[in-house]
Amino acid sequence: MTLTPEQFSLLATKENLKDFATKDELTKAKSEILGAVDSVVKKLDNIDHTFVSNLAVHDRLEKG
Repeated sequence: MTLTPEQFSLLATKENLKDFATKDELTKAKSEILGAVDSVVKKLDNIDHTFVSNLAVHDRLEKG
């Protein structure tokens, strides 16, 4: 099977592919994103615990 000139012009060259990310680069970026998400979740969890603790203290003060 031969390629038509239109099909041949659509083939990727090394220059076209050099701007694409490699698998290692994508893995590294994914790890960085997941690390950032984990830290945000931990901060939100700490905020939630603090909020619940403050509610408990205020309830005790109001009852006492």
